[in-house]
Amino acid sequence: MDDTSASAGYSHPHMERKMSAMACTVFNELRLEGKLCDVVIKVNGLEFNAHKNILCSCSSYFRALFTSGWNNTEKRVYNIPGISPDMMKLIIEYAYTRTVPVTADNVERLLAAADQFNIMGIVRGCCEFLKSQLCLENCIGICKFTEYYHCPDLRQTAYMFILHNFEEMVKVSTEFLELSVNEFKDIIEKDELNVKQEDAVFEAILKWISHEPQTRKQYISVLLPKVRLALMHAEYFMNNVKMHDYVKDSEECKPVIINALKAMYDLNMNGPSSSDFTNPLTRPRLPYAILFAIGGWSGGSPTNAIETYDARADRWVNVTCQQESPRAYHGAAYLKGYVYIIGGFDSVDYFNSVKRFDPLKKTWHQVAPMHSRRCYVSVTVLNNFIYAMGGFDGYVRLNTAERYEPETNQWTLIAPMHEQRSDASATTLYGKVYICGGFNGNECLFTAEAYDAKTNQWTLIAPMRSRRSGIGVIAYGEHVYAVGGFDGANRLRSAEAYNPVANTWRTIPTMFNPRSNFGIEVVDDLLFVVDCLSKFLIKLTKKRPRNMKDVQIVKSSQVLSQMPF
Repeated sequence: MDDTSASAGYSHPHMERKMSAMACTVFNELRLEGKLCDVVIKVNGLEFNAHKNILCSCSSYFRALFTSGWNNTEKRVYNIPGISPDMMKLIIEYAYTRTVPVTADNVERLLAAADQFNIMGIVRGCCEFLKSQLCLENCIGICKFTEYYHCPDLRQTAYMFILHNFEEMVKVSTEFLELSVNEFKDIIEKDELNVKQEDAVFEAILKWISHEPQTRKQYISVLLPKVRLALMHAEYFMNNVKMHDYVKDSEECKPVIINALKAMYDLNMNGPSSSDFTNPLTRPRLPYAILFAIGGWSGGSPTNAIETYDARADRWVNVTCQQESPRAYHGAAYLKGYVYIIGGFDSVDYFNSVKRFDPLKKTWHQVAPMHSRRCYVSVTVLNNFIYAMGGFDGYVRLNTAERYEPETNQWTLIAPMHEQRSDASATTLYGKVYICGGFNGNECLFTAEAYDAKTNQWTLIAPMRSRRSGIGVIAYGEHVYAVGGFDGANRLRSAEAYNPVANTWRTIPTMFNPRSNFGIEVVDDLLFVVDCLSKFLIKLTKKRPRNMKDVQIVKSSQVLSQMPF
């Protein structure tokens, strides 16, 4: 088995060992007592007793060192250059215990040492630690750090963090100002760059140049063509781009400005066309987040329609797979690149079946069915498991719950809820599943409960202020939001937010329209709700998108940067 990592100062919970835990403990005790040791590792005059076999078990460097024909196999003392004694101490301790303390103070030196000795367990541990520490201030530094060591996954994660958080990063990062022109150009030309408006890219260029204007203003002609200029508002382009001194003083920028004006005019007069995707001045950036509207109830019957909404472009795209059968009142979840459609109803049958949609290939596959048929089911994702709770099986409202593991393609029953709930809604916050409201067959519920996966227990939390069946529930920030629903007499416009620390609910601003049995998601710090009654989507900022068709449920606001539509 391969070595595995430990991170942040504690043993990895799924530690793989070449030896049993007891053997590791015994050999480490022998090392500490200096017994049966057959090698001395010497670093800057400091000596470490060890066993050759143990060091060989975790490092190809030591295997080569101890078995090379250039070395006498009876040699006992080895001087190791290029490493500090404290790092060598950690390396040797890892060989015996397969754990290592990774901290902000030692991670860079430890990764360098692990790379030198080819100890992939420590390399992985350091990479996971650096991933956990990624932030606006250090993402560029971490990305550049990976140029010196083979950490492709960390590099990709850091680079995508830069692209996805570009606007916020530019505001606070000092590392951004130290980028070379080629590094900066490579970032702003990417389709995955996440910006609300192209203005932000141009403003970033100005900030970068202004850091060293005398040496950098010459690069305006290299950077400006990487901005999707024709997608800017005409007024901003004319007043802020075309008239800026850096641009006006550059002869190389003149044809860029002329081409941008032509492209802007064509776009305005003729609308978008397929050629816009090949023109670097008009090519839209790939959306950072996509809302999926899948199936639902339309025109008096279930539908198989699938639409996606790009909040940045304010556009719906129909991606319906005609061969797929209609389904309504199902649950939906996004996990590890796939959209899962769970349970539901087709006006005849209640389903326990589950389908998985690949949004890149636009293909569907059946996966393992649930233990129960579940219509009006509540679905959420926690720790790479999909949870399906409650619902209606055609006879009774359910209090049972189960979870799905994609790796094993299996559903496992978990502890039942305190209440029977169909038409409820669920979300996750701080490592717990929250389910709120619903209908138990007799009355609309105002109760809510939380599930702790570690203890496999449900706990009732403070009840909501209103009864809510057909509710929408979503977590954002530090709160769980409960929106709309039906109280037994009326559909509701009201909404409330739950604070898990205080175990209290508070009212928040109401929606424009009452609604129940709708989809709810958060994209770009905005709460979206969609239903088939009002036939449009509401952002709580009062902006409404164009061309919304009948849909029932929206789930998934994950990064799908390679989507072909």
